[in-house]
Amino acid sequence: MMNVSYMAVSYFFSDIHYRRVVFADRVALQVIKAVSLHAVVFLSLTYFLSDDHFDWESFGKFYGFFCIGLGSWWIISRKLLKRYRSLGKNYKQIVVIGAGPVGQKLIGVLEGDQGYGYRIVGVFDDNKNLSKTEFYKGTLDKVEQFVHDNPIDEMYCCIPDTDNEEVAKLLSIAERNAVDFYYVPQFGRHITRQFELFSVDNVPVLQARPNPLSLPVNAAMKRLFDFVVSSIMLVLSPLVLIPVGIAIKMSSPGPLFFKQRRTGLRGKAFTCYKFRTMRVNSQSDTVQATKDDPRKTKVGDFLRKTSIDELPQFFNVWRGEMSIVGPRPHMEQQTHTYSELIDKYMLRHVIKPGVTGWAQVNGFRGPTDELWKMEKRVEYDVWYTENWNFFLDLKIIVLTVVNAIRGEQNAF
Repeated sequence: MMNVSYMAVSYFFSDIHYRRVVFADRVALQVIKAVSLHAVVFLSLTYFLSDDHFDWESFGKFYGFFCIGLGSWWIISRKLLKRYRSLGKNYKQIVVIGAGPVGQKLIGVLEGDQGYGYRIVGVFDDNKNLSKTEFYKGTLDKVEQFVHDNPIDEMYCCIPDTDNEEVAKLLSIAERNAVDFYYVPQFGRHITRQFELFSVDNVPVLQARPNPLSLPVNAAMKRLFDFVVSSIMLVLSPLVLIPVGIAIKMSSPGPLFFKQRRTGLRGKAFTCYKFRTMRVNSQSDTVQATKDDPRKTKVGDFLRKTSIDELPQFFNVWRGEMSIVGPRPHMEQQTHTYSELIDKYMLRHVIKPGVTGWAQVNGFRGPTDELWKMEKRVEYDVWYTENWNFFLDLKIIVLTVVNAIRGEQNAF
């Protein structure tokens, strides 16, 4: 029955080695789905075909080891396959039609990692100004002869779909030469979200995928994790609260906690809690902390560098205003300012803000005295909202702990 159950896994997850661009956290997610499917099929077969007493302990142990073993095999084998491809083996020869912004973006992705196993052998475009593009072989009327004379596996068409006649011609060339044809939509210049294709009768429709946390099961999983962890942290909080509270009170007069209105889910404001790290001042809601900020106390400087000052935000997590992982909440004034300066700034608010985030573990923490720094934060935050999965959260939490132990360079 084990082998029969694995047949279902092989059928639904057979592309795990075929797909060339898959990240490790996605592989881990696929492992969970594959093992769960195997367990469901196995339990169903056991229920209908066997009258023996079921050993749940052995069942749990087997699937625990199976999950670890299958995950290790898939990740290691993909690493070995990428290594093999980076040596120039098992590659696909491709041509790119259209060297405009979308074509250049595609070329950058395919060339960005040799382990993907793509070898670009030709780029074609009628715009002679793009002839300096690497791999440029000529105008579109040269495509057919080139594909005929060279072993090409795939053709990527990156020209505007307004030129339907030219696209149809290129598709015919690909079909006559047994080349796989892919059309890259031109809105990729402006929209970077993932899309999924479905049809309404015989009309193809592209749907912008909602962020993963818009799915109830994902939102429930994240909220359950947040609630359990924040509850544990609050129970253990006296171990930190008492010594930190004494140190703060001795460092300067004022309250133990610093409370500030920040922007949360869907742009709604909430009260965010932190340990007070500065002397009481009138600029706390308008001016960011800097490296040698005279408002900071010595105790506060230590709390910031070790991220201990953020621990009271687990109360916000417990109340459901924040998540453990998510875009860091900004002051209301920052939200008002940057929403007018940075494209897609408000997209970071489609999910709950977090105690830590993807931007922070990638080095974008601290003051945003230059616009590009906030732009990079937003870029990472938006990427996180569109690519969330549970294992990504675990990765961010681990990196946050490691960074806190090392000491954050930009934690002012």
